[in-house]
Amino acid sequence: MTRKASKILAKQPPKYELIADDIRTAIDRGEFGSDGQLPGVRELCLKYNASKTTLSQALDILKAERVVESRGRTGLFVFSFAPIRRHGIQRLAQERWGSGASIWSTDETRELVVDQLRVEEVAAPAHIATALELSKRETACLRSRRFVVAGRPVLLSRSFLPQTVVSGSAITQPDTGPGGTYARLAELGHTPVHFREELRVRHPSTEEAAKLDLPPGASVIQLVRTAWTAEQRAIEVNEMVLDASVYVLDYEFDA
Repeated sequence: MTRKASKILAKQPPKYELIADDIRTAIDRGEFGSDGQLPGVRELCLKYNASKTTLSQALDILKAERVVESRGRTGLFVFSFAPIRRHGIQRLAQERWGSGASIWSTDETRELVVDQLRVEEVAAPAHIATALELSKRETACLRSRRFVVAGRPVLLSRSFLPQTVVSGSAITQPDTGPGGTYARLAELGHTPVHFREELRVRHPSTEEAAKLDLPPGASVIQLVRTAWTAEQRAIEVNEMVLDASVYVLDYEFDA
């Protein structure tokens, strides 16, 4: 190994990263009491012998990770929002939505509320038209929703379905009824029997960050689910954007 390479390997991380690591460790140890309030900026600067700029960089990392959060003028606190556990397999079982239960009810004991909803007929984006095998003249029914838990936005959902299939059904209405979209598709003779979910972690768009009230530097989980009928026809594509800091994706299945 050359001397130059040795120096590169031995290079210390920036001070703000070391500060962030130390605060994160302290939080894991429960060192900030029952209310979870961190010391003030002045006290933290003295503790770490750091400038306000360096400390601010460290805190920005922790805010983006949703490890800490600002609460107005009251200061910094440990992020206390309990994670949402998304059960990726159980939620799509036909016995659930077929009996009138919402697939979202498998994820959360707290109330999951749709506070923004739009249903419209649209020209499908090219990748959606390809997935749903729509002709150039065919349109899609788009159901756009934002979900909140305890007043906090956690999930954006855009569900595309062939307009020719769902036209005149409850799927084109704000309230799809017991069992939701999949129950209505079954009534229309297009029962979903196979699903595929693809996911990746990325930075949000400006619009997504605004709708989910995300701090700078935060990440989201993009989850795309496609549903097929027994005839192997793709009947729905649902594009979801989840706040990565509040979701745990849980997949449990037999070998």
